[in-house]
Amino acid sequence: MAQILDGKKVSEAVQQELVQEVAALVAQGNRPGLAVVLVGDDPASKVYVGSKQRTCEKLGILSKSSILPASTTQQELLAVIDQYNADPEIHGILCQLPLPKGLNEAEVINRIDPAKDVDCFHPDNVGRVLIGEPRFLPCTPHGVVQIIKRYNIETEGKHVVVVGRSNIVGKPLAAMMMQKEYGSNMGCNSTVTVCHSATKNLPEVCASADILIAAIGKANFITADMVKPGAVVIDVGINRIDANNEKGYKLVGDVDYDAVAPKASSITPVPGGVGPMTIAMLMYNTVMSCKLHAKK
Repeated sequence: MAQILDGKKVSEAVQQELVQEVAALVAQGNRPGLAVVLVGDDPASKVYVGSKQRTCEKLGILSKSSILPASTTQQELLAVIDQYNADPEIHGILCQLPLPKGLNEAEVINRIDPAKDVDCFHPDNVGRVLIGEPRFLPCTPHGVVQIIKRYNIETEGKHVVVVGRSNIVGKPLAAMMMQKEYGSNMGCNSTVTVCHSATKNLPEVCASADILIAAIGKANFITADMVKPGAVVIDVGINRIDANNEKGYKLVGDVDYDAVAPKASSITPVPGGVGPMTIAMLMYNTVMSCKLHAKK
């Protein structure tokens, strides 16, 4: 069986490092602060926001939040963003997506000060990642790279196949995996292929990967025939499927785990793989932003 790449364990290690960094910053009079904006009452978003707030408390990071009704107008939402942009106690601003219908997500993302955009969604930050001069690294892709690096998986010259081309995961992750270096030894220097719905011979392309990263949002999409024996498999997906249990569902990834694990050399589980890393890297970016603001 494959080595299990335990994202929860890596996340805990990152957070433990951050506890020490936050304490050092607080001792200097610089406490990192994160603001979360939630519009509407989406249950999954509420759970995610609550988890972020608890993690802030655990690490000693100041947490502020604005919970707004679904009836909030675009101008009202932008006014809240402006308030946090001007707040010296806040170093990171996160607006929980998706927004209710009628609100312009792109305008909201562009309104956040790039120096406080700890999600790394602002075009300025996305461009910096692409050219190898990042202010921040996007949270989920950074979490993937952290798992790979901390398990000492070789990436240089390896063929990485990314299945999915979203702005949040697929595109930035491809850029990070091909980057030679970022000045902090986070570059991977891999050869990258990005696959999507129009890719021909998808199973064959996936089966050529030394490192296969699934981020397509389809339950159990990657099957055993799409994986080269000995490949490293990273599953970014998280999907609900019907199950005969108390909840009536279970969480699965984009990879058919039971079928793929015997072929892979290493694999991330779902849950407990990439998922825990996203919040950890959000906190990492908030601390990084505090350091950058302190220098100024």
